[in-house]
Amino acid sequence: MFDARLRPLIDPPLDRIAGRLHRAGISADAVTVAGFALGAGAALAIVFGQFLIAFALIAANRLADGLDGALARCVGATDRGGYLDIVLDFAFYGLVPLAFAVHDPPANALAAGALLTAFYINGAAFLAFAIMAQKRGLTSEAQGKKSLFYVAGLAEGAETVAVFLVMTALPGWFAALACAFAALTALSAAARIVAGATALR
Repeated sequence: MFDARLRPLIDPPLDRIAGRLHRAGISADAVTVAGFALGAGAALAIVFGQFLIAFALIAANRLADGLDGALARCVGATDRGGYLDIVLDFAFYGLVPLAFAVHDPPANALAAGALLTAFYINGAAFLAFAIMAQKRGLTSEAQGKKSLFYVAGLAEGAETVAVFLVMTALPGWFAALACAFAALTALSAAARIVAGATALR
């Protein structure tokens, strides 16, 4: 919901940092993979109850996620880069709730399962529409320049990261936060399904 509104604020500083990384010979794909490693480290930190470390690693993961796109704009986006970006983003989004479930199964497993189910449905709506939009030649830069065209939703990257950060700051509230965000994500998925079906009529 907020991704498109944040782009004008975050893109200029990211572009400046990306320019330096590009001159240093660092590729967008390398930043994507490094960002995922940071996200996986955050999940591992959650499993062991190191929530402050997890908070910092999630923030670093999101910085890397912004930088890889900025680097891609420096040299031109590639299909491989777009593919790695979306797959590893989805992997990261799944690892964080799973990590909370592993950390404290009695308290967190059911809520984590609900959130992962909502993520799964939302991801299916997101990616299925992108495939059909590609077949029809539909494009949009409403979310910034992306490797694929998708229907915007209520629960996008900015909201997900914000919730993950709050979860690591207040781990005792995970179950309540996960259930609330699962409901928002399910609503976002439903809206995407309706909007996508309407656009493809």
